[in-house]
Amino acid sequence: MREIPLETNTEALTFARKLAEGGFDIAIFLTGVGTRALSRVAETIYPLDQYLAELRKITIVARGPKPVAVLREWNVPIALSAPEPNTWREVLRALDENVAKLPLKGSRVAVQEYGVSNPELLAGLSERGAQVTSVPVYEWGLPEDVGPLKAAISALSQGEIDVAMFTTGIQVNHLLQIAAEMNQEDAVRHAFSRMLVASIGPTTSERLREYGIAVDLEPSHPKMGYLVSETAQQSADILMKKRLTLP
Repeated sequence: MREIPLETNTEALTFARKLAEGGFDIAIFLTGVGTRALSRVAETIYPLDQYLAELRKITIVARGPKPVAVLREWNVPIALSAPEPNTWREVLRALDENVAKLPLKGSRVAVQEYGVSNPELLAGLSERGAQVTSVPVYEWGLPEDVGPLKAAISALSQGEIDVAMFTTGIQVNHLLQIAAEMNQEDAVRHAFSRMLVASIGPTTSERLREYGIAVDLEPSHPKMGYLVSETAQQSADILMKKRLTLP
């Protein structure tokens, strides 16, 4: 997959203008890449220093370590950071646990979105009384060269792969989209029933299950190193047990 900047960043530009006018109380940053991309959009109408100065005036919430790193680089104070596994559930739980100092009711909240929208997070904020503004900055697209993806689908369909690891939900979308175009979707789904499917964390696992694909392994921490290491350690045992239960 590849990140594609939105052709028209209307929402991001509106966010920057409204931020400068004092129109937000809280901003929630979900990804490091999206945090930087939003600043670049803002820079088309304001100097970066001005944009960062406005961020320092409001309450900042970060979903995980990547947006935290960017915000700290900019010396933007972070009021709240969600714990692992850094999903929308942890964001809402952290806000609930800190409701006394970070009340959502009546607050004007901007949510920097990434790739696809997160309706559960937006709904959860609204249910808690927040006035929510989603700020999409970039979207995910298929790679320019889908040859390797097609080759992987062919290998899956022919039963040549024992383990598949997914690091984000959009990979599942793209895999099944191209598989359908190749008339191989049923074969790919059948292949997953006979192999080990590893997911980097809860958000990716949710996407797999939405497509009816069972997840056999999630690492103890939602990070690439843990995913690879724990999959390598456990795959043979999990695969043997899984295949013994097949008809």
